[in-house]
Amino acid sequence: MEFTVTDAPGQERFEARDEAGAVAGVVTYQLTGNIIVYTHTEVDPKFEGRGVGSTLARAVMDDARAKGRTVVPICPFLGEWLGKHPEYEDIVARSTRKVR
Repeated sequence: MEFTVTDAPGQERFEARDEAGAVAGVVTYQLTGNIIVYTHTEVDPKFEGRGVGSTLARAVMDDARAKGRTVVPICPFLGEWLGKHPEYEDIVARSTRKVR
């Protein structure tokens, strides 16, 4: 199944939709200048296990890179995904301290 990811800036979120146009998942964000903070990833239970989260993660990171933005991944899912995708490390803001 293919999912199309689009930015919905009025709602401050990226949406993944299936071929029928149903929203399969979203990544919410806050944009301040050149810094984009990804706050939450949510996948509709009907679409879990189909790669929606990973499709969204790659799309939002590629979008940030294309627009020259610095990413702050607050969302735990995205943080974990980024741990497995070091190719995005150059655009991720990292603190020297771990937040507990």
